[in-house]
Amino acid sequence: MQRYNDYHRPVTNYARQERALLSDLLLSEGPDAPTLCEGWTTRDLAAHLVVRERRPDASAGIVIPPLAGYAERVRLARAALPYERLVGQVRNPPGWGPLTNPLVDPLANTLEFFIHHEDVRRGRPGWEPRPLTPAFEAHLWRTVKLLSRASLRRVGITAEIAPDGLEPVRTATDPQVRIAGPAGELAVFFFGRQRATRVTVEGDPGIVERLRTVRLGV
Repeated sequence: MQRYNDYHRPVTNYARQERALLSDLLLSEGPDAPTLCEGWTTRDLAAHLVVRERRPDASAGIVIPPLAGYAERVRLARAALPYERLVGQVRNPPGWGPLTNPLVDPLANTLEFFIHHEDVRRGRPGWEPRPLTPAFEAHLWRTVKLLSRASLRRVGITAEIAPDGLEPVRTATDPQVRIAGPAGELAVFFFGRQRATRVTVEGDPGIVERLRTVRLGV
């Protein structure tokens, strides 16, 4: 019989964890540090995160091209805030915003903040993957395996995706390539940061190279 304590064991809020770690890193790196987001410094990235959560009218421009210009103007205005205040808004989001209320936050923000945390960590040479707990790796993999299938289907590549220590998936009976690594590295890979990961890709050299350069993610 499962023990009472097993049912009441605290569940880690990974979105909150990654938000706090990223906020700390943004402050320590300062406003002008490079990131993996092309053309963006840490200030730009922080402004993006704030607009995404506090300005739904502008954040729609991320996925709706006609609104992109308006979204960028709003982001630049937010980026002009004093940097410590800007990072404070990243750290302390609206309690009941569309993306930040307790019901939605873990689903909407865990992967978002994990990826952007890595965007800052890996923006300079000399980075190393950070160790993640098995529980966090498993949590990331539940989302990444869905994202990876959709990304590969869009670019017409079939693969076996093998996260370390977790159940692999295949997108076809006879996949063209095998993509392997820790679930966190696979998350970074399938979010379009292929060249800034420690992922192994095996298969036809032409397909492997295409996979390393094709646009993945959302």
